[in-house]
Parts: sequence; structure tokens; C-alpha cells
Amino acid sequence: MPNVDLEGRLELSTFRHISLGTWRTAYDPSIYGSATINMDEAVRYVETFRRATGRHLTVSHLMAKVIGVVLEEVPELNVLLRWGGLYQRAKIGVFFQVAIEDPQSGKIDLSGVKIEQPHRKSLPQIMDEFESRATEVRRKNGSELERSRSLLRRVPGMLVGPAVRAITFLAYVLNLDLRWLGVPKDPFGSVMVTNIGSLGLDNAYAPLVPFSGVPFLVAMGAIHEAPVAVGGRVEVRNVMRLSATFDHRVMDGLHASRAVAILRRWLEEPFEHFESIEGPRVEGASAGSTNA
Repeated sequence: MPNVDLEGRLELSTFRHISLGTWRTAYDPSIYGSATINMDEAVRYVETFRRATGRHLTVSHLMAKVIGVVLEEVPELNVLLRWGGLYQRAKIGVFFQVAIEDPQSGKIDLSGVKIEQPHRKSLPQIMDEFESRATEVRRKNGSELERSRSLLRRVPGMLVGPAVRAITFLAYVLNLDLRWLGVPKDPFGSVMVTNIGSLGLDNAYAPLVPFSGVPFLVAMGAIHEAPVAVGGRVEVRNVMRLSATFDHRVMDGLHASRAVAILRRWLEEPFEHFESIEGPRVEGASAGSTNA
């Protein structure tokens, strides 16, 4: 059984073929981009959802679904780079980085949860899965990913690099299922998302993680009020900065523009794209903690 379910090798354009041979690892081809999204309607949608259902919907839950939609509509981004080629992934997985605290030392560490096929799930289903998986991670050693992290922690420092590279080669280049070794099956999925807004940051570019097999990463900034030009006049709106780091061997400006158009359409018009909510809309909107 393979580590990642794949549908086959893609036919490449000349540029893509050359770029795959130009850069060897994800350390080399990182490029960056950002977009500012009007979040007024998204904030209203979240507050309306909370009022109608009593459940704590956040912008992270919205992002899980929208990123899934992006990968469904732009499948060229949902790929795995191996053997100098791009292979289409059969499924979509969105990995959210999660901060965890060591119960003994109190030190903060990073782990994460993967949401499978979010574009095909309702928001309540995404919320349930996110909460369940995040609880497992914060328990420490409660999830497959945490067990593999614990295994690597026991490896001497000078051997961690070679061990990680060996696991990466076996899992993503040879595409072997390493669960027998304690390594979870395709733990990082198609894309990584990190919510820097929960830390009070408006903008930051996170680095690609070479051992993850993920070709791009999105950082969500804090929702905040900002002056915006609307129809020739300045208005105060709730906005959020999305910052992306991606592998240029996989993604270029055209892909980025298509992805941003989908993100903007869903987040700026949430009542038209996400599931309908019973009850009246919330008239006022505040940044609050909607992106926690």
C-alpha cells in the first residue's frame, strides 16, 4: 500500500519541465505573495453562524473549506513532487499548524492537524474533525503524528537531519507506507495553513517544510480594521492579509491569481458560497476573535 494515493504522473509544460531540473529541493525555489481580503461579510457570517447554532465557528474553519475548494478547482496545485516529476494527488488534505504546550516543561512546540477532503464537508463536520484532532495532538502522543515526533526526539541531534531525509525519501520519493515504522500515512496532506492572526500578527511568511512534501503554505493574518478605498472614498473595513510561500517548481503567478480569486470570492461573499444559516444576519461586525 502506498504512503500517498496518486492518480498518475502529469504531462508537463516546457517551463515546468525545466524548473523541475533547475531546483533540487524546496530550499531553493521559494517565492512569496500576499493578498488583502475584505472580511466584513466573513465576520458577519461567523457571528450569524454562532448566534444561530451556538457553536464557535472561526475563520480557520472557513479557510479549511475554501482551501479545499481552491485545490479542487486548481488541481495543478494538489500534487506531489517526486522523481523529478509532478504527480496528481487523489485526495485533498489541509494541514493546520497547532501550538501545543509540554505539560512538564511548559515549553511551546508546534504540531498540527490534517483535515481530509474539507471541500466535501459541511462547516459543522470540519469543526468536529478539527476539534477532535486538535485534542488528540494536545494530549501528546495521542495521535500518529505525535508518536512519530516522539520517535524523532529520541534520535541524537547529529542524526536527526539524516533520519528526516531518509524518511522523506522513503515516504515521498519511493512513496512507501511507513506506518509499520511509526510514521503516519501522508501526515501533512496537500497544503499547510498557519493562523498567525491568533498570535496578533497581521503579516508573516512561513518557510516551506522540505520533509512535508507540501508545495505551498498559507499564513492567515489577524482580522483588523483598515482604511480602504471604495468607489473613490475612504471607508474603514475589516481586512485580513493572506501571505503565501510556495514552490516555484509547482506554482506560478497564474496559479496564484486563480487561487486568490477563489479565496476572495468565498470569503468576501460567504452567504452566497457557504451553507445557508437559519435566522437573521448580524448587522454589525467587529474583528473580535473570529479568526481564533
